[in-house]
Amino acid sequence: MKALTIGAVNLKRLTRDRISLFFIFVFPVILILLIGVSFGEDFTPKLGVVAVGSGDLGEEVVRAVELSKGLEVEPFDDRAMLVAAVERGVIEAGIIVPRGYDATLRTGGHARVDYVSQPGGLSSALRTTVDSAVADQAGLVRAARFASAKDEVGFEDAYRRAEAVSAADPGVAVDVASAEGGAPEESFGRFDLGAASQLVLFTFINSLGGSVALIQSRHLGVSRRMLSTPLGIGTVLIGEAIGRFLIAMVQGTFIVIIATVLFGVDWGAPLAASALVVAFALVSTGAAMLFGALLATEQQAAALTPLSLGLAALGGCMVPLEVFPPLMKKVALITPHAWAMRGFTELIRRDAGLFDVLPQLGVLIAFAVVLLSVSISLRRSIVA
Repeated sequence: MKALTIGAVNLKRLTRDRISLFFIFVFPVILILLIGVSFGEDFTPKLGVVAVGSGDLGEEVVRAVELSKGLEVEPFDDRAMLVAAVERGVIEAGIIVPRGYDATLRTGGHARVDYVSQPGGLSSALRTTVDSAVADQAGLVRAARFASAKDEVGFEDAYRRAEAVSAADPGVAVDVASAEGGAPEESFGRFDLGAASQLVLFTFINSLGGSVALIQSRHLGVSRRMLSTPLGIGTVLIGEAIGRFLIAMVQGTFIVIIATVLFGVDWGAPLAASALVVAFALVSTGAAMLFGALLATEQQAAALTPLSLGLAALGGCMVPLEVFPPLMKKVALITPHAWAMRGFTELIRRDAGLFDVLPQLGVLIAFAVVLLSVSISLRRSIVA
């Protein structure tokens, strides 16, 4: 009971710090909104097109690209304007269908469609779409040339006949499955993964802010005065740990609720999501207790903010783990953040349940046990 009172006092101290309240209740919401709007699932890449004077066949290539799902086509008047738009990031990539493209193909010549993009990003995916449209038309052109040469019919008639035959062909069906052999990933909202990353980031960083309160209590002699009462050192330690844990749970629970209500985030199986929040709160509690024991001054504790941000970046809270190079994916696993993000990703993307995230929960609990055990071994430093 006394330990719970100590924990409640620590939580009450938090409500008197306006800066802490801002970083717990306001800043995470702002970031979830900005990340969801900027990088959410509803983002549609833009492909610029220059096709002035390209003729009917050139316009057909453009129409084929426009019919592709997941991109928006924006016309440009000339090559220079398109290249400038790609360089400024206004569009992700662009194609130039040259003047006389139609006449060149009809007379047996070779025409080239130029593709312009910056390296990385969505360039490869957009190029695949363009290559597919051009390749489809190239097949029709070859068939039309062959038919017009053999049957002595005009290119236009042969081309339209080839189009009709191609349209009647059922084509090849493609079944999509996950790499593990199961069903493909469930669709998820534009705010879902952003909310999960901010939950992990702010639960940890604001919990480490509780290290400062431990240092302050030690410097002001609060801990020593508590030990002068019938309270034992174990009760004091448990109370301080409960205080850190309550702060972490307030942060995590707030983000879960506000993201669900305001942004429609689907956290997946409630029991599994709750278990991940509690497990990561325990990890954050252990880290706060450890640094509260190791650090001697509030100035030293100020270094915890960049440390927290670095661990969050390495653990996939700022950039998805999926885009990490293979080596960095392995290095990321030294952080509890990576395991928490893996767990939330399973719940949000693949509709996983509690048993599916048991590996992640096990690792997080192991992190918490190690951190809390080391903190207990340094108990004299916490309350001295």
